[in-house]
Amino acid sequence: MKSWIKHCQVVLNRRFLVPLAAVAMVLSLAAYEFDNPVRAAAAPTAAAAPLDDNSVSALLSLDRAMEALAARVTPAVVNVTVTSKRSGDRANPADSGDNNSDSDSNGLQQFFAPFGKQFGKQFGPQFGFGQHMGPQSNIEHGLGSGVIISPDGYIVTNNHVIDGAVDIRVTMTDRRILPAKLIGADPLTDLAVIKIDGTNLPSVPLGDSTQLHPGQTVLAFGNPLGFRFTVTRGIVSALNRPNPFAADRRSPGQFIQTDAAINPGNSGGPLVNAHGEVVGINTFLVSETGGFSGMGFAIPAQIVKPTVDNLIKYGKVSHGYIGIGISDVTPDEAKFFHVNNASGAVITQVEPNSPGAKAGLKVGDVITELNGKVVSDAGELQVEVGEKQPGTTLHLKALRDGNSVDVPVTLEAMRKSDNDNQNADAGHGKPRWGLGLEDLTPDVRQQLQAGNDVHGAVIQQVTPGSPADNAGLQQGEVITEVNRQPVHSAADVQKALSSVPKDSDALVLVWSNAGSTFLVLHPTQG
Repeated sequence: MKSWIKHCQVVLNRRFLVPLAAVAMVLSLAAYEFDNPVRAAAAPTAAAAPLDDNSVSALLSLDRAMEALAARVTPAVVNVTVTSKRSGDRANPADSGDNNSDSDSNGLQQFFAPFGKQFGKQFGPQFGFGQHMGPQSNIEHGLGSGVIISPDGYIVTNNHVIDGAVDIRVTMTDRRILPAKLIGADPLTDLAVIKIDGTNLPSVPLGDSTQLHPGQTVLAFGNPLGFRFTVTRGIVSALNRPNPFAADRRSPGQFIQTDAAINPGNSGGPLVNAHGEVVGINTFLVSETGGFSGMGFAIPAQIVKPTVDNLIKYGKVSHGYIGIGISDVTPDEAKFFHVNNASGAVITQVEPNSPGAKAGLKVGDVITELNGKVVSDAGELQVEVGEKQPGTTLHLKALRDGNSVDVPVTLEAMRKSDNDNQNADAGHGKPRWGLGLEDLTPDVRQQLQAGNDVHGAVIQQVTPGSPADNAGLQQGEVITEVNRQPVHSAADVQKALSSVPKDSDALVLVWSNAGSTFLVLHPTQG
């Protein structure tokens, strides 16, 4: 019996052990095959070799040049920290409060102004990490940038960086913090000079911005958003750009536009060319968001140099003043002024008792030369005149109804800014030009803050898509001339426009809070 039981055990062991062994072998093989790809992935083949220096020599050469340029300029760039007193009239009238501190409620970030669908941003002490000293305090802290232009410590920055400052501190790249004193500031050009004590300080020279061309490489230096000593690279995108956010229409334009990244805190920092020369001072950007979007603007060195020289010598700048409003001559307008090409600066306004009025300049004169130099546009003339000292006699050549006249003008010191405000309404008639007009009554004149020398008809309504709308006319502006003839009422304007032959253009002179300008109305086709 025992032998039979052993025999059964042997048989059962054989029957089960053999299949079990087979299953074990299959599982082992499967595990091996499963694990094999993992092992293969853990040991990848070698990556492709990097490009050799010969293949990218031009790029490496450019990198080395940019590194050398940045290393040369950066030590001369400073961080400007300001403690200032806040007052109601410090803010640019075009600005509104918009804080950039930890909460966005206290109005530190004042340089944020609407322009159509865009927003302009100047960078000043209100940028970076400015903050009030308590809820009821009139003290602000802020930061901007600057650049040392002489070994003895003269620094150029923006006026809006140091405006209202009671204490100015400068941080160098070696982390030294030095007190600075204000030498002088010029609100019209938005430039200022401060000074630190020292000798053999790192500095960079001012260059010649008139030699710039679109496409040239430029580098922007500064302290954007509190990140000190930042450098960005770009090109000159355009030249001679106006500042659409200037509170004073007499402020010079001619700004350099660049796509080198400029952000809040860059204000007062240098824009340099490939030779390490300062060709501009970074000042504002245009953006829908308030951050950089490819459009930064710098004051050109051609304005910086004479302004800084005067600030260092005299502590202030006395700008020459003619007392005229000017604008560019467009191709549409050229035929009305009997000029062969769209160049020069057309006079749109002559202020009473101004040097221009005394010299006999008239609205509609096209200034073509200044002291024998050709005037290409209004911005160029504005810069040239603004750089001259009061008492200087300028020799202007102008076209008046197609005839060339020579007009000597003796400059006077620029007066305080005149009224620059806005708004009007009411109603009257709609000619074919798409205009609703009303007389300039005393009440409306007061609303517009128009001087007693302004006569004409107030635009009450502009029909969308009309010739007036296409020309850019807006409600609240005053039409003072039609086809070079003065008008004094809504009826005068309607009569003058209705007498324009069918399919002919009309030239209107329009006054607004920003000054006067000529506009051409094109009749609707069809």
